[in-house]
Amino acid sequence: MTTIQTKSKADQTDPVAHLSAAQVEELGRELDAIRQSVLDTRGERDAAYIRKVIKAQRGLELGSRAVLLASIFPPAWFVGTTGLAVAKIIENMEIGHNVMHGQWDWMRDPKIHSTTWEWDNASPAEQWKHSHNELHHTYTNVIGKDNDLGYGIMRVDEEQRWHPMYLAQPLWNFINACFFEYGIAAYDLELGKNLSSKKRRRSPQFKAAAKVTLKKIRNQMTKDYVVHPLVSGPSALTTLSANFTANLIRNLWTHSVIMCGHFPEGVETFEKKSIDGETRGEWYLRQMLGSANISGSKAMHFMTGNLSHQVEHHLFPDLPSNRYAEIAPQVQDLFRRYGLNYHSAPLPVQVASAWHKVIRLSLPNGASKAPLATVTALTTKQGRRELRRRPAA
Repeated sequence: MTTIQTKSKADQTDPVAHLSAAQVEELGRELDAIRQSVLDTRGERDAAYIRKVIKAQRGLELGSRAVLLASIFPPAWFVGTTGLAVAKIIENMEIGHNVMHGQWDWMRDPKIHSTTWEWDNASPAEQWKHSHNELHHTYTNVIGKDNDLGYGIMRVDEEQRWHPMYLAQPLWNFINACFFEYGIAAYDLELGKNLSSKKRRRSPQFKAAAKVTLKKIRNQMTKDYVVHPLVSGPSALTTLSANFTANLIRNLWTHSVIMCGHFPEGVETFEKKSIDGETRGEWYLRQMLGSANISGSKAMHFMTGNLSHQVEHHLFPDLPSNRYAEIAPQVQDLFRRYGLNYHSAPLPVQVASAWHKVIRLSLPNGASKAPLATVTALTTKQGRRELRRRPAA
């Protein structure tokens, strides 16, 4: 039997109890083979894809900012704001996030490389790469090791001791969603931990990191809330509101996508001790159990930066994002053959599930009687019809 230990409740079936250690390692070898198949076929088609996306994104952003020069007129405000929001989402999700993962480093293009890319976001690239690439992807969903799990401000597991402050968890999560880029910047700085300790607060390392972050925030705010509005002349105030709205839309979208990939009901969390001596196969298994996908159209996948394929991304974070849809059927087949649950559902279902969990864990254990079946039922048309006919528990 595998040694991986989930934080599942006692009344739930252990999702890996049926797998032997040999099966887990065989699963790892099959996943290695899928990864190698992409590496062996990676080439000009993929390079052309990312260059095309970058070119289109820059054109959309430039065009949208040009339209906003006339944002004093409502139609121009709406068109420019919508275009700018979409451009910011694409830059953050399909370009910035994936470039900084090193997915395109093999091209050896200094303009599209993880060591040189700086994204349109409040969090400096180098700090984000440390907290996200090095910590989150190494310790995916390990309580006490993966700070992406709740961002250090939420109760994320029933075995975490409940405190009355968690009653405000839904509110904090909503505020974090609205200003997500700043929340991530604070998280990357480990702001709470550093400010709570006089020694850490005064350390040269923290002071240097804070200086870099404040400079990045200042540059971002100057671009969106000073320079662009001033250039718009008579449309200055409406352009400022358009930039704020575009950033708000980008933040809400990004937060929702990330929540859907990590926090819906049924996504597993893990004990610290379960990763002691963790094998390659067990690491893969943890990624499979600790991730959830968003089903949908090609446009949906693109606008999520292909993080709608969160399972595939957690398994292979350095593979080109445009290849996740291609390998997803092979990964799903592995889930089926090894008797594992491939957690995938439409965006509204996953968002509802994630928020259900946020609210449920804000209360003491047992205080919320809303059954998990309420959320699960949302995945079927019949279930949605039944839920509309009766109040939620």
